Amino acid sequence: MKEYLSNYIKEVENGNKEKEEDLLIKISFFQHERLIHLLVTIFVGILACLFLLSFLALENFFLLILFLLLLALFIPYILHYYFLENNVQKLYKLYDKLKKK
Repeated sequence: MKEYLSNYIKEVENGNKEKEEDLLIKISFFQHERLIHLLVTIFVGILACLFLLSFLALENFFLLILFLLLLALFIPYILHYYFLENNVQKLYKLYDKLKKK
């Protein structure tokens, strides 16, 4: 997804993709992708917090292992969501530029 979005932004910046309708369709696809990743990130974060709180209350090391595994997933999810958020905003700016032409 990162490569696809980056390549698409480069194409739009270079003027290879100049139809407003096409850009709006792609923006809606990327917005949907961003929403799904936000929901997954929130869900994983809540589960990680619950496992941490359960570990602190019950002192079961299996819960600590689950917390660490979810934390290992949570960090890449945050980074990917950050990438999606920033690049969708770039697409908004490119659309505004294209609209002004």
